[in-house]
Amino acid sequence: MEEVTASGAPYSFDAPSKSTVPLLRLSLRKLQEFDAEESQRFFEASKDLGFFYLDLQGIDDGQSMLSDVDALFGVGEELFQEDLSQFDFSSEGSYFGYKGIGKGTIDKTGTKDRNEFYNVSKDDILSLSPPLSCPALLTTHRPLLSSFIHASHKICTLLLTHLENRLALPSGGLTSLHRLSSPSGDQVRFTHAPPQPPSNRQVALGGHTDFGSLTVLFNRLGGLQVLPPSPPSSPASPDSKASEWKFVRPLPGHAIVNLGDALVKFSHGLLRSNIHRVLTPPGRDAGRERYCLVYFSRPEDGVLLRRLESEVIPRLREGEVEEVVDAKEWVLRRAMSVRGRDMRGWEGTEGGRL
Repeated sequence: MEEVTASGAPYSFDAPSKSTVPLLRLSLRKLQEFDAEESQRFFEASKDLGFFYLDLQGIDDGQSMLSDVDALFGVGEELFQEDLSQFDFSSEGSYFGYKGIGKGTIDKTGTKDRNEFYNVSKDDILSLSPPLSCPALLTTHRPLLSSFIHASHKICTLLLTHLENRLALPSGGLTSLHRLSSPSGDQVRFTHAPPQPPSNRQVALGGHTDFGSLTVLFNRLGGLQVLPPSPPSSPASPDSKASEWKFVRPLPGHAIVNLGDALVKFSHGLLRSNIHRVLTPPGRDAGRERYCLVYFSRPEDGVLLRRLESEVIPRLREGEVEEVVDAKEWVLRRAMSVRGRDMRGWEGTEGGRL
């Protein structure tokens, strides 16, 4: 089924409902109003699957952001027509810039990926760090990127504020770890996956969890899949089936938001960062170019990733010792691991299921 937004942007999804995950739909407007019921629904989604839709329609902040998203999709399509290889900075130990097709791995055996992306540093765009070399196209659109970064960060701050309340943390318990004006690994990502040959289609991006705090995703074709947690076995149902991968339907006017491993660490496992992957778009869309736009929110560089003190957050078990690492090292280690470098830290919060 193909839908067209008010801006004329096409959305298409061609997969049966039985293979689609029914994500909860949350309202940005209600969350901005601190509606108690919507806040509780958000908290439950953050514990159960860690993925949900966020409806941006009907309010000025959301409509402005959707306008930026439409414009940035156009930038992304133009960007990947260029030769971007000179902007691959992985040999310098940086995860910003370009990653070409086949330059990343999708599993522990080293299978090459089938997508390309370009990471734009929040700190660069907001002049918190020296500017990175980049295509002239991105330099031209720095104001647009700045607008999208501010809008995305504002949404993430709102969600973190709700989590602070639900986790019985003091004011600023999470938001003060994610300030826009402080250096961090936050980034905008443009992604592109070209059509794969019908005789040789495989996973474009392997099963993984995100390693930051929150991810705000916009896509217009299917391909994203999540692996819901397996239902627990019990005497009444000892033969419970293992979970199966499910597609996530893209919805016009909505972002797809998911939690990352940093929030799992802060909440000592109470919140969920769920495994997901990307395939060729299902059905008749398999032959189409797939583009996405993403904002990754991550803790500030100097923040230590460890359990926060709260009566709601589970305590450490007797004898349990946390690995304490600062966010800058954590992000760098995880980001570079998918380039086949320094495999320590490959595992996310569901590392055994990669």
